[in-house]
Amino acid sequence: MGKIKKKLKKIRIHREGTDTLLYGAICIVLVALVLWFAVPSKIPFCIFAVVFGTVYGIVLNFYRCPIRYFGSEDTDDIVVAPADGHIVVIEEVDENEYFHERRLMVSIFMSLWNVHANWFPVDGVVKSVKHFDGNYHKAWLPKASEENEHADTIITTPDGTDILCRQIAGAVARRIVTYAKEGEDCYIDEHLGFIKLGSRVDLFLPIGSEVCVKMGQATTGDQTIIARLKTNRQQA
Repeated sequence: MGKIKKKLKKIRIHREGTDTLLYGAICIVLVALVLWFAVPSKIPFCIFAVVFGTVYGIVLNFYRCPIRYFGSEDTDDIVVAPADGHIVVIEEVDENEYFHERRLMVSIFMSLWNVHANWFPVDGVVKSVKHFDGNYHKAWLPKASEENEHADTIITTPDGTDILCRQIAGAVARRIVTYAKEGEDCYIDEHLGFIKLGSRVDLFLPIGSEVCVKMGQATTGDQTIIARLKTNRQQA
């Protein structure tokens, strides 16, 4: 499979937040108008404006979706961060759901303050997409990867390597959105999905992949290089 031409999408405020931000703004403005014109004292208006203005700012920050392009066209063996956050796990694990072998797991924890759009970590073809109901443990706990509600997307790279990207709900996050569709081409720079409120994304990579991050490191979705895969040509 040759180099896939990327189709870049420009999104500034994520579509998942459009209704929330619109209706929230309308409600805030209506209440503010009532307080301004119907209440003699301006103190309630000032308190309301400060408190709910701050809350609205936090929500707006949560739904922001900066325009990002990966800085290189050479992405054949590159795995980029699927999310903003911090690295909380780098370890070998037994992956028995799909691969039935040892895999290198790299996990990114997303706090309330991070951008919550998720990007495809590699170019390739979506092999499968599955959603699993589950619990809502704190996302940074080890058991969250298997026991929490999660959505699994397996991507086959142009070189034929399968990787698993797992979106995980947390103690607060209760909605996982996955745009990936089985059989479709996917590209770095495009959105895989969105997770509302703090949660986590796991990557399951082949053993022997070169890890390019360290524990606790901050990641930027679609920018930070997580690992370099061993291609079939390198293995040969």
